[in-house]
Amino acid sequence: MTRDALAAHLRALIGPRWVKERTAERTAYDADALPGYRALPSLVVLPGSREEIVSVVRLLAAHGIPFVPRGAGTGLSGGSLANDTVVIGLNRLTRIHSIDAANHIAHVEPGVVNAVLQRAVAPFGLLYAPDPSSQAACTIGGNVAENAGGPHCLKYGVTLNHIAAVTVCLPNGELVQFGSAVSEPDGYDLCGLFIGSEGCFGIATDVWVRLLPVAPAVRTLLADFSAMTDAARAVSAIIATGIVPAALEMMDQATIRAVEASIYAAGYPTDAAAVLLAEVDGLEAGLDADVRTIERCCREAGARDVRIATTETERARLWQGRKKAFGALGRIAPHLVVQDAVVPRTRLPAVLDAIAAIGARHGVNVCNVFHAGDGNLHPNISYDADNADESARVHAAMSEIMQACIDAGGTITGEHGVGLDKLGYMDALFTEPSLAAMCAVREVFDPERRANPGKVVPIHACREWAGRAP
Repeated sequence: MTRDALAAHLRALIGPRWVKERTAERTAYDADALPGYRALPSLVVLPGSREEIVSVVRLLAAHGIPFVPRGAGTGLSGGSLANDTVVIGLNRLTRIHSIDAANHIAHVEPGVVNAVLQRAVAPFGLLYAPDPSSQAACTIGGNVAENAGGPHCLKYGVTLNHIAAVTVCLPNGELVQFGSAVSEPDGYDLCGLFIGSEGCFGIATDVWVRLLPVAPAVRTLLADFSAMTDAARAVSAIIATGIVPAALEMMDQATIRAVEASIYAAGYPTDAAAVLLAEVDGLEAGLDADVRTIERCCREAGARDVRIATTETERARLWQGRKKAFGALGRIAPHLVVQDAVVPRTRLPAVLDAIAAIGARHGVNVCNVFHAGDGNLHPNISYDADNADESARVHAAMSEIMQACIDAGGTITGEHGVGLDKLGYMDALFTEPSLAAMCAVREVFDPERRANPGKVVPIHACREWAGRAP
């Protein structure tokens, strides 16, 4: 089928306004939040309901046409890029169908923005725990696809831990439900398998999210250090006490200065080599004892000062600096690459030293802001992607940083997904049989491999698996 004929069929299904054909319109969908990758889709389709998603997917299936599901485009792995492929955008599916406060469940569409859901459930004294830094823009469907985390995932877990059920439109247009909104499901955990599948298994059309009561009390601390390694040692010391903070976030001096020079200034000391933002929540009884323990761990590790927020306004300001750090870093240069890897907490000091050495060797300025409590690193580099020499040095540095994390016993992503960006590291992390098993699982959902093609698992691994398949 020609592109024009396909566009005509799609217009008939969902209306002319929601099929984007012009180059200028499609260019708005040629990248996600990770610079350095560009891919122009052949068409962009914006269905407005579950039924329209099914109609679009069935039309594409009938003609063997690949597609890429896309949420808000805030992803950081090139996962929603579509090279001359149809993009199915889910931005119009923004309905919160129901909030069951008694059973702590909300039924939402995939285009509901994370922060909008938070505001909707707040009057019931509830919250949706996963809180990515992009929560003001990212959507629940995208969070499900990437198994997104956030600063509070140390205690509360990632998206996987807060999804009860999903309705999925498979690549052949069939609707299925994984999980259960009313009980623990029987059989295989297909809901858990779908979460984090990065659009390769189908499209979530409905999501039932688990909600939690807002903690009755919370304490937020800011400790500053004269050395990054001291802050890293404090992290291990805090966890070793048995306390599980709601969050344990670290920023280095370059990030601190970027934040304090921006409209997101939070009052961080700009002469500090690192700051550690710690938060504990729960019942009032015993919380102050946890605060004293965390303060002691920080001071014994070399903290110059430990500050405890005394008002909700002060607490919100401290968190604003952390949540908006990426925006502050974006002011430094035209582009910002945000990497994502996980290492054992005890290896943080050594890995941070390695990252600094790699940045110096390649002549790039690496800024670190990350989820220190679970070793989820986010080394960032502000640069000009249009400068070929600088871009090459940035990519070389990031490759070495990722390998250093693997060598330290870590893995290549904590919450951003594999997408396109991390395909090259999959062979370094997984054996051929493991990659073949991933291909086999994908084949069950998408035997024609039309859903988000070329992502997550290297093509050579799937070809080798296909050659051995009965």
